[in-house]
Amino acid sequence: MANPIVLLITFLLLLHMYSGSSSPAADPEQVVEEVLTSINNATKRRNLGFLSCGTGNPIDDCWRCDPDWEKNRKRLADCAIGFGKGAIGGRNGKFYIVTDPSDKDVVNPKPGTLRHAVIQKEPLWITFKQDMVIKLKAELIMNSFKTIDGRGRSVHIAGGPCITIQYVTNIIIHGINIHDCKQGGNMYIRDSPDHYGWRTLSDGDGVSIFGGSHIWIDHCSLSNCQDGLIDAIRGSTAITISNNYMTHHNKVMLLGHSDSYTQDKNMQVTIAFNHFGEGLVQRMPRCRHGYFHVVNNDYTHWIMYAIGGSASPTINSQGNRYLAPDNRGRKEVTKREAAAETKWKNWNWKSEGDLMLNGAFFRKSGAGASFSYARASSLSAKPSSLVSSMTAGAGVLKCSKGSPCST
Repeated sequence: MANPIVLLITFLLLLHMYSGSSSPAADPEQVVEEVLTSINNATKRRNLGFLSCGTGNPIDDCWRCDPDWEKNRKRLADCAIGFGKGAIGGRNGKFYIVTDPSDKDVVNPKPGTLRHAVIQKEPLWITFKQDMVIKLKAELIMNSFKTIDGRGRSVHIAGGPCITIQYVTNIIIHGINIHDCKQGGNMYIRDSPDHYGWRTLSDGDGVSIFGGSHIWIDHCSLSNCQDGLIDAIRGSTAITISNNYMTHHNKVMLLGHSDSYTQDKNMQVTIAFNHFGEGLVQRMPRCRHGYFHVVNNDYTHWIMYAIGGSASPTINSQGNRYLAPDNRGRKEVTKREAAAETKWKNWNWKSEGDLMLNGAFFRKSGAGASFSYARASSLSAKPSSLVSSMTAGAGVLKCSKGSPCST
């Protein structure tokens, strides 16, 4: 067995090497090629993933160290944290194995395709027979109580419209590469075995949550979509976005439909253990009206700002690591939209235990009364010094039968 002191020294050296660097945005064509061929290749930070067990990441520590994860797939449904912890997906249903990556008929989808699986009425835990790239003909409209579990396969949803979670509940999406998503629609699309309807043009999001609840998106790799990587609007709530690796995108995450849509005051979202990486510009996330717990994420690239919002959202930033993208002076993490300081100074935006590097700073506001953050205690923040190890395995993992999943 290796000397634990040597392992510790090695870890600290790797951490030091990584923390002082930031990657510039790549050429778009190069990005697509890299995503398709090597999105999960180890980098300096992801080589820290051997510390994935027992580092304080409660999701990974719940299931990831189990070498029999394939036999115990549904254990994952008991591992969610935060506001989306009630999302059970297809835990109480049968397994459905996707065998066919095609999507030729969106009104009468072929059995064995992902579209046929997600529209069924009963709970289903959806897995994949082999590696596949799924280029959807139209947005994938999901029915309630579904888990899409990509572990053990390399599954890409890319090059066409992507995932829509509209007015449904209890959805888990885990271990999927989602990238290069386009607009789609102006056609009939089936959303259940006994209903199909006309859909207008979609936005081109990676994952679009519209009036959905009890949603958990975990360990996915997302990049380069036409609109947002993950957007949640129109009364969506009880959402956790965790352990994802997001790169090469402008408007990353929109949470809240519009300043005038006050129903989003009930929105509650936990954003935890994600790695916001190279080539990102803004909206990590951009918030409206609701309550947003941003906890133990690693921000290593953000050109305009990391966290923004309008319409008086409550933002609780705890234990994150914010590495400003350059050293040319101070760089603000936050941005208030569409409001004068006389208004936004009363918005409750809190930073607690965050690590600010390379000139990053968080502009706090509001009275900071404890009651305004009480309902946001979706999970306890760990020290920001642990962020690198807790997020080292962010994104899609490599999972082989008989051994724990790794980076």
